[in-house]
Amino acid sequence: MLIYAVIIFLLVTFGTITLLSWLVPNDSQRRLKAMAKPGEKTDWVRTVVDVAGPLAKLSNPGGKWEESPVRVRFINAGIRDANAPVVFYASKTFLPLVFALIAYIVLQVGGYSLEGNMLLFVLLLAATVGCYLPNMLLRRAIRSRQRDIFENFPDAADLMLVCVEAGLGLDAALVRVAEELKIKSGALTEEIHLTNLEFRAGSTRAKALHNLALRTGVEEISTFAAMLAQADKFGTSIGESLRVFSEDLRHKRQIRAEEAAAKLPTKMLFPLILCFFPAISMVILGPAGVQVFRVILPMLSGQR
Repeated sequence: MLIYAVIIFLLVTFGTITLLSWLVPNDSQRRLKAMAKPGEKTDWVRTVVDVAGPLAKLSNPGGKWEESPVRVRFINAGIRDANAPVVFYASKTFLPLVFALIAYIVLQVGGYSLEGNMLLFVLLLAATVGCYLPNMLLRRAIRSRQRDIFENFPDAADLMLVCVEAGLGLDAALVRVAEELKIKSGALTEEIHLTNLEFRAGSTRAKALHNLALRTGVEEISTFAAMLAQADKFGTSIGESLRVFSEDLRHKRQIRAEEAAAKLPTKMLFPLILCFFPAISMVILGPAGVQVFRVILPMLSGQR
């Protein structure tokens, strides 16, 4: 029975990771989707969406999806698939039941005789973990994407400064930046490309830049959008504003790198104590212990 519980747990974990990889595609998957025909979907995607539809209604809080804060989090994570909310809310209904069932099977196989309120508490705890697991995966996807955008945005600002000082306008500079950063950062390239499309559609510069900051959720891009909006409004030099902003952005990236380097010894402390030190102690003290056991202990026992 224990092996059955382990198999169920592995299947659930693998299924959750598969759904997450489908919701947050990598660069190769994005290129494949771009080559596919509009509206073309695989059979398994249709099956998952059809099955998840009734389950999603049980966890969906209701209201307009356009005004939901979860929609903004999906956009920050780069998830723009129309079926993503259905799978998300369906997993929040399905995973608590599965985790509670796994916890019950493990308790029965392990011989833990829990009854009454204690058993109910353990099952509710497992169900709570399953309910909040999609939120944790979504939060991790948001952090990963925002970190990628922040780390590559100083290079984009420097390249934009070079383009502006070379005589290009802001719109043409953004197009050039999107072309140059296509290989290095797919997330930042995608957001800049969407901003360029808003420019071409007739949107104002301030509104397009505000939407860029809202889609990414990165504080530095919000500052960048406010800076360009003020430069456009008051007629100040965009090149000088970009120069000051890019220097400040590089300084922030250096400070974050130094903070991460300063935290490294603390993070390595527990792995060193729990993993490396016992192994080193066995290697160093092991031969001495064998010699003590073979030589000194027989001598002591012979004297007695």
